[in-house]
Amino acid sequence: MVTQNIRHNYIDWSNVKYVDEKSHKILKKSHCHKNQVLVTMAGEYLGRVAVYDTEFISSSNQAIAKITFLADKNPYFISTFLNTKYGQNQINRLKTITGQPNINMGLIKSLLIPPVSHIFADDIERIVRQSTEYLQKSKQICVQAEAMLLNGLGMADFKPSLEKVSVKSFSDSFGTSGRLDAEYYQKKYDDYLQYVQNYCRGYTSVQKKFQQVKTSFQRVKSEYPYIEIGDINVGDGTYSYNLTSVEDLPANAKIKVEIGDLIVSKVRPYRGAVSIIRHNLQDLVVSGAFTVLRKTSDYPIETLAVLFRTPIYKDWLLKWNVGSSYPVIKDEDVMNILIPLFDDDIHDIVKATMISSENLKQKSEQLLEQAKQAVEMSIEKDEQTALDWLASQE
Repeated sequence: MVTQNIRHNYIDWSNVKYVDEKSHKILKKSHCHKNQVLVTMAGEYLGRVAVYDTEFISSSNQAIAKITFLADKNPYFISTFLNTKYGQNQINRLKTITGQPNINMGLIKSLLIPPVSHIFADDIERIVRQSTEYLQKSKQICVQAEAMLLNGLGMADFKPSLEKVSVKSFSDSFGTSGRLDAEYYQKKYDDYLQYVQNYCRGYTSVQKKFQQVKTSFQRVKSEYPYIEIGDINVGDGTYSYNLTSVEDLPANAKIKVEIGDLIVSKVRPYRGAVSIIRHNLQDLVVSGAFTVLRKTSDYPIETLAVLFRTPIYKDWLLKWNVGSSYPVIKDEDVMNILIPLFDDDIHDIVKATMISSENLKQKSEQLLEQAKQAVEMSIEKDEQTALDWLASQE
């Protein structure tokens, strides 16, 4: 587990890395155990806090602090508090600004946690757990939508070719593509292409159905809502944005997006970082590491989003990786990839499924926000006021 897996009050399990049993035992000191509170201590994700809420023991990197509390302390309340403005202000004060922001492990012990009653802490735990349940249901729905599209293509049980040799003539290889790297000519990529080209209703390409958005923006405001690659939850397509001062916006903050646009990651570590913009915000800006697509036809943006998150398309897009230390995919390769022409019934089901999934995500986000507000209210006023307010939200 790395820092990008820790979100604000929950863990994103969709992009974790796996190690062998021997390595897992060697990494004993980095093991995460149920009910520990995890705090990210370095990099762009510094200050994220969540409860490790599973029986499965995993390992984390050294940029994640693992806090074990006494039995009478509720980890869900503590995690929620540390995600409030009062917790985040303390964490920000501990930062050491060097080449990369970080927190010394020993300073984590100095974080102050307010005393609360078991009744209040248990109510916060109930809300956070309910939020997690909504998020899990949302992910299950997304997986079902992906499975339906792969079923339609006849690829539900598809196993990529393991052949290590693909023989190509010069004219069929470099003479056509300009590529000589072996990765580009793997047999499995030919299989993906064949399945789409053989689809009973035909196929088209992304560029024939969608417009690539390249709209730049003038840096005239003091701050902008900004989405970077790490703000995308690979598992369910949710995203977060941060109000970032214009001085802190990276040079790669390039593209202005609108509600309904689809953003697709072009960098390898974030395969499947695909999301539909649902916030109607002026001057919402995204990283240039995304290809941004806007609907110009009757092909639903929801279908394309689900298609790009399937294991097949996540893997297929790797065919066009260029570079070694930081592999990326070019915009034109995203635009040229072939997509099936599904019938309207499939499009309608996928759209309805995605709406249902997004509703559950919204409920999850709302509950986490309610928990934060209640904790802040208990500090600024009193617990009973916060409990009464929570009851009024149900």
